[in-house]
Amino acid sequence: MAAGTSLDGQAAIVTGASSGIGTATAHALARDGAAVALAARRRERLEEIADRLQTEYDAETLVVPTDVRDDAAVADLIESTVEAFGGLDLLVNNAGLVRGADVEDLSTEDYRTMMETNTDGMFFATREAIPHLRDAAGTIVFIGSFAGQYPRPFNPVYAASKWWTRGFAKSVSAEVGDDVAVTTINPSEVRTEFGSVYGESFEERFDEGEVTEPEEIAEAVVFAATQGPSMASEIDMYRRDKLTMF
Repeated sequence: MAAGTSLDGQAAIVTGASSGIGTATAHALARDGAAVALAARRRERLEEIADRLQTEYDAETLVVPTDVRDDAAVADLIESTVEAFGGLDLLVNNAGLVRGADVEDLSTEDYRTMMETNTDGMFFATREAIPHLRDAAGTIVFIGSFAGQYPRPFNPVYAASKWWTRGFAKSVSAEVGDDVAVTTINPSEVRTEFGSVYGESFEERFDEGEVTEPEEIAEAVVFAATQGPSMASEIDMYRRDKLTMF
């Protein structure tokens, strides 16, 4: 995809599409003309979003319920998308979650759930998508995090998973960057349902305008998706006072 190219007629996959950044990204891509495959575990929620995309933008959509921790399910996601849309131009590696907090109290189950979703899921999707993205001179966008750039005392395992995301993305770019553009987007807090495992989501905790909105991340994804295979980038999107904590 050449720099500045329209998304019209392009084929995209968004993982973690059932809420937050994923839903906002699906809307932005569909608005700009892309066919969008929606991947997450909640089929009913995906179908509701697909209906809205079709109604609002006359978008071509595909619902593929997917647990990104399951390599066979991810392979089916990529195969189904390529078959339905005739190819693949964009993978948005967005699926992620948080569990637990302190290392000493984190259960093995929560550790594995978090790491398998946040790291294995991105690996499986990237591995399966690369051949198709190479054919299309396409793009991979990784949703990273402020937590993957700076040490912090809260939930070191989640932070480590996002350091992995950045390292993986940069190294994938080094490997396939002549053919596939790779961008990592690093938000600080985004007003979504993320964090609800602790009893209060970011959407509930922060007022509008206090931190980043999911639609702002979605616009960064659209920007990255139109830059072409010469683009290897990282986009930081922090709330204004974030760096004052250091």
